[in-house]
Amino acid sequence: MNQGRRKEDRRPAPARGDRVLVVDDAESVRRFASDWLRGRGFEVDALEDGAQALAWLEAGEHPDVVLLDIALPEQQGFAVLRRIHELDPSLPIIALSLGDRTQIVVEAMRLGAQNVLTKPIDERELEGALLRVLEKKRGQDARRTTREALAEGTPHVFESQALRRIRELIDQVADTDVTVLIQGESGVGKEIVARQLHERSSRATAPFVKVNCAALPDKLLESELFGYEQGAFTGALGRKIGKFEVADGGTLFLDEIGEMTPALQAKLLHVLQDHSFARLGGNRELRVDVRVLCATHRPLEDMVQAGSFREDLFYRLNVVNIVVPPLRERPADLPLLIETFLDRYSVQYEKPRPELSPELRRAFEHYSFPGNVRELENLLRRLIVLQDEKFILRELGTMAGGRTAMGTMGGKTAIENYDTASSKSVATVLGAVGGKGTSSSAKQTSPAGIASEIMDIGHLSAAEASSRFETFLDALVADPGDFSLLGIGQRAADAAERLTIARALAHTGWSRKRAAKLVGVSYKTLLQKVREDGLLEI
Repeated sequence: MNQGRRKEDRRPAPARGDRVLVVDDAESVRRFASDWLRGRGFEVDALEDGAQALAWLEAGEHPDVVLLDIALPEQQGFAVLRRIHELDPSLPIIALSLGDRTQIVVEAMRLGAQNVLTKPIDERELEGALLRVLEKKRGQDARRTTREALAEGTPHVFESQALRRIRELIDQVADTDVTVLIQGESGVGKEIVARQLHERSSRATAPFVKVNCAALPDKLLESELFGYEQGAFTGALGRKIGKFEVADGGTLFLDEIGEMTPALQAKLLHVLQDHSFARLGGNRELRVDVRVLCATHRPLEDMVQAGSFREDLFYRLNVVNIVVPPLRERPADLPLLIETFLDRYSVQYEKPRPELSPELRRAFEHYSFPGNVRELENLLRRLIVLQDEKFILRELGTMAGGRTAMGTMGGKTAIENYDTASSKSVATVLGAVGGKGTSSSAKQTSPAGIASEIMDIGHLSAAEASSRFETFLDALVADPGDFSLLGIGQRAADAAERLTIARALAHTGWSRKRAAKLVGVSYKTLLQKVREDGLLEI
């Protein structure tokens, strides 16, 4: 790790203590920069080429600023600059160039350099550039520390009954090494659950490393997970440490595991079973001690049946299964989530913290949040930046026209899911699921009657269920399209059926057999309705 580093005795740590990494192939430049920087209170590490610098950084070293020669021999300095910026986008980089041509400056800044200085180095320019980038970095670090403190003050919301059950399960399995599969719609907070599992375990002081399997092509994902040796493929300029090695002793969180290709699934299964692997282009087996957590919004059971996900890997990952319900299923979490995001982003953007008007709070309470917690977070972030509620109210009003709380199961709007109208009437549907006959009385076909039936299974309050269904009916009547009154009733019946099935699944912990018994239909019928209504991912 220290190859190419000048073997000089370090002075006692100065008061300033900022650490500078100098990367230059010219020994005279390294010597001048090291002596000059140490004379001004900096700690200095000097390396002679980009491969050493990348290996040094990937091994976990954390300088405060990098002085990088972008005319390094054998390796393109711009490639090294790009890679350093990818490793840590917050790390300031000052590029050193033999010329001040505009195209060099523009390209260096585009790839992540905060400043470009020409050789020979002017001491006053160097000092000014260092002071500017370090002052900016200190400000960013201070804001980040404040945000983290806020996040730790109200870290995660476990107010609803569903999330309290998840918290209890986290407490039971956190300090074990079993793999955990976390399922739920996009944006529900699966990563929060993964981080809680890590933070409450004996691995809490070791790294928590996240890899998004959907964000990288297959080959790049393989090299990201397992690393590679120099020359393993075109562009492999040096050794790369994979995420399994980085997470050694800690936790590796594989987000969107359902996007992984079968070939890579086989290699992952080998690592989980043997705790060893080889880097791409390498022959030496490496052993690691890593706990693996996985998350997905896709129905892995159905993917196994379809042959797109390995059955043996599924059972290896699914030792413990945690299903995070969507935000619309846990309205008790909404107030604390709102307060948490308002605190966090008012600090981050250095804006006044707004107080939500009663109108906006009601709009949030009646909105279904198809994008879940992530959608709520983005709406409140926009509110902090714009400092004006009318934009948020207008957006909520526009989206609520087709995405009401009664019509957004599975992330689809009522209109999208009910193009083919069912022949069942509201009374027939409620008779089937509620066990109260098929009477078409006004009590059963009114919003209040429907709400009472839904309340029995879904555990909504009568007022909440009635309000939600009235909102849905208002939307249908306001924009019926080509539907007659009978058509509107049919669409409303489908919405009631979908909500009832979804509530029954949630109530039974997503046991389809128990849900079928609860609503009074056969297991086969329930599975068919789940598939027809697109409820597989709930």
